[in-house]
Amino acid sequence: MGRKLFTLVGTVVFLTTTFTATSGSGEVIDRIVATVNGHIILLSDWEDSLRYEAFSSGRPLHRMTADDRKSALDHLIDQELLREQLKDSDVLHPSPEDVAQRVVEIRKQYPEAETELGWRRLLDSHRLSQEYLKNRVAAELDLMRLVDARLRPSVTVDSKSIESYYREELLPQLRQSGAQNVPLAEVTAKIKELLTQKKISQLLTAWLQDLRAGSEIRAEALAAGSGGRSQ
Repeated sequence: MGRKLFTLVGTVVFLTTTFTATSGSGEVIDRIVATVNGHIILLSDWEDSLRYEAFSSGRPLHRMTADDRKSALDHLIDQELLREQLKDSDVLHPSPEDVAQRVVEIRKQYPEAETELGWRRLLDSHRLSQEYLKNRVAAELDLMRLVDARLRPSVTVDSKSIESYYREELLPQLRQSGAQNVPLAEVTAKIKELLTQKKISQLLTAWLQDLRAGSEIRAEALAAGSGGRSQ
């Protein structure tokens, strides 16, 4: 890709440079924390992402560590790199029904979210709005479809790999849990999809590394770590 990073009224100094939006009293309300090929990531984006990741992992916000914060920013950078790839793809965007169904699936993971009041309290405890959640889910579905369309065709899982997983992984797990063994034929499709997802995950890691290597990324929080030509 190799596109030059856009200049934003001079040189941007990350994590110390303020965004131009201010309140009437001159109080800074946001600032730039990173750019990816010229796309700005704001502190508010980072904070939103951190709250979402705390929610997704079932942890209270006060238990999120410095490493969690760095990871959240790293994920934002990866998401932006993938969003750039969406521009040249013909992946169908999720419908409102797709998004609503995914939100329902997420909600089922939390017993306290069975009632509307409990659901609202759960979101409030992580300072997330339902609108933000829907937008985040829609963006994630977009990227999941992109990754699947791009990487799945190159994945192959042979019968030997399926049988090996069945003998060496699944059967020992069933015995350990006291469950009855199931015939290989009954679980072949599920094992194949599991192994396919694992390979897709490996390919995605390599793809993101390539995208980072060909991108202009500036992020003070990641300067000492991985990622592209961080400056």
